[in-house]
Amino acid sequence: MLLGKYINKYYFKYIWLYLIGVIGLVAVDWFQLLLPEYLGQIVDLFDGGSVDTSALNKVVVGVIFVAVVLFAGRVMWRLSIFAASQRTEAGLRRQMFVKAEKLPLSYYQKTKVGTVMAWFTTDLETIEDYLGWGTIMLFDASFLTVLVIIKMVRLDWVLSLIVAVPLVLIAVWGALVEKFQAAKWEERQAEFDKLYDYSRESFTGIRVIKAFLSETRRLHGFAKIVKKNKQTNVSYARMAVVFDCIISLIIAVITAIILGAGGYFVYGAATGNPAVIFGHRIELSAGNLVTFLGYFETMIWPMMALGQIVSMRSRAKASLKRVSAFLDTAEVCEPENALKLADVKGGISFKNFTFTYPGSQIPALKNVTLEIAAGETVGIIGKVGSGKTTLVNSLLKIYEINAGQVFIDGVDVTLCNTESVREAVAYAPQDNFLFSDTLANNIGFGVDGCPRNMVERAADFACLSGDIEGFKDGYDTVCGERGVTLSGGQKQRTAIARAYLKNSPVLILDDSVSAVDIKTEETILTSIGRERKGKTTVIVASRASTVSRFDRIIVLNGGEIEAFAPPGELMKISPTYRKMVRLQALENQVEGGVE
Repeated sequence: MLLGKYINKYYFKYIWLYLIGVIGLVAVDWFQLLLPEYLGQIVDLFDGGSVDTSALNKVVVGVIFVAVVLFAGRVMWRLSIFAASQRTEAGLRRQMFVKAEKLPLSYYQKTKVGTVMAWFTTDLETIEDYLGWGTIMLFDASFLTVLVIIKMVRLDWVLSLIVAVPLVLIAVWGALVEKFQAAKWEERQAEFDKLYDYSRESFTGIRVIKAFLSETRRLHGFAKIVKKNKQTNVSYARMAVVFDCIISLIIAVITAIILGAGGYFVYGAATGNPAVIFGHRIELSAGNLVTFLGYFETMIWPMMALGQIVSMRSRAKASLKRVSAFLDTAEVCEPENALKLADVKGGISFKNFTFTYPGSQIPALKNVTLEIAAGETVGIIGKVGSGKTTLVNSLLKIYEINAGQVFIDGVDVTLCNTESVREAVAYAPQDNFLFSDTLANNIGFGVDGCPRNMVERAADFACLSGDIEGFKDGYDTVCGERGVTLSGGQKQRTAIARAYLKNSPVLILDDSVSAVDIKTEETILTSIGRERKGKTTVIVASRASTVSRFDRIIVLNGGEIEAFAPPGELMKISPTYRKMVRLQALENQVEGGVE
């Protein structure tokens, strides 16, 4: 069996299904062994020249009864054991999905998406395959082997002893091969991860590849990965084939031994000169030999299954190891007796906040101390890489942060329930991710069962309604994967509408108007000033003009606060702000034709 802390509970949960399946398997195995006996009886019935019709009819009726039992038993174990394996796979997949939701963003920066996808597909399928077919093979082979050996020994223990020697070789060979197959399977899965990830990146970045005429180079890269993947798969398949061939060879040898030795024993008994081995007088009839050979042929399936079980278990063991490692990953843990933010006003404060990304030695933010009053509209500007996005992300508990540094309404966010913190904050991220769904569903994503009139109001707020009216399907227009059918400005405004519709006490827009024209930006900012009165709004911007009318502006430089003041004062105290204003003024002059 396949054991592990994440899978053992499913054996107990679905034990009733496994019991029904095992009962069906045992019934099939027991009645299946009556067929060789009936066949031997038929041979002996015809041995004397005349046939006892009554005895033959009894045998025929027995064969029909066995056929009915075999049919019912096989239906029973198929329905029950496969149901248990599929439910176990579904349970593991559910566990993994919940785990994936709880893992910090830093985990996905270190682990490729293709690798995670492989865990959810091929590894879970491999585990399910073993729990289904592997369980059937294991119990079927075990029971059938024991029953066959008992019947063979009862029929003739000397011939059974001769046959037993090669069977031991199969068991030893299987034990030796399992470790090698497990290592080969892990290597195969690792190469599959690379193939999966490379393919995903190529499809996701197809527009960039085409724009830079890199199709040929990407194809060559893909060919190299495929070649390595092929070599690994062929190496694994070669080992599996060698294993199966050796088992088939052993089976052929055993069959030859039975026919040779058994034929000799039958001839001796028929001529009145039976063989004597270890003091045992062997009197074997032709019917007995046919029955014995039937037992062995029945036993071929367990012997072949042994090879498949070894191969399947090695693969499933390697896959379970990968899945377990994923489920063992430390997640963002909620504190005991976590506080639930309620009646949030929107006050935000940072106290000596320092943050360094996992794997980096350089702090993204250093000793940030500031306080944003509830209901205030604040802008954040700075050079690229100055820590603007890091600052707003810290409010959402996306990364692990130290206690006593980030507060909402004076409450330390590290002591709060994550769900309540994120409920209090509406966020339009910098990458403006959209789902492959309708515009209406993308805008109403944060509100369950959002009515159309609310969606339309949010679109008006983000200056998106005019664009939507120009679409053939209007609000039912499908955005495509990651919003591929929309322009950059339309994606940004869709993200703004989605965040606005959530109507949270705190609204964060991370560089959300950089792709719109000045007039549209002005309209959106006016809407923010009108609709967000009394609520906290934080806007990260790349242009100084975007935040020039806000209550206060945070200027970041090299991960530190250079200034935090109203726009009028920043011209006096912030070199970075002055430079940004002057550069934008120069840009406006150039665009206006003034040199």
